[in-house]
Amino acid sequence: MTYTVTAYCDGCKYTDCVEVCPVEAFHEGPTMLYINPETCIDCDVCVATCPVEAIYPEDQVPEKWADYTRINAEECEKYPTISVQVDPLPDAKTLEELQAAEGG
Repeated sequence: MTYTVTAYCDGCKYTDCVEVCPVEAFHEGPTMLYINPETCIDCDVCVATCPVEAIYPEDQVPEKWADYTRINAEECEKYPTISVQVDPLPDAKTLEELQAAEGG
């Protein structure tokens, strides 16, 4: 099993998760992060550090974001790994803002 970064990361790109990853499984795209399923060791450490709750075990990804498991696998091949925390994107939203935008 692997972990999957989902929609809440897109446009935010908080990198709290990359510093705790023991195997450098994260890749940095222009607007979000991706987890390489070949590198991820299923340690679960990244989940608790994500301030927008964007990371799920692949078997628990909400149905509305099911495509993100495939997207992570494909996109991580295009971008370099990231292992150091950097500033989020300038317009990054909080979890509350993201949930409110969805009506939740």
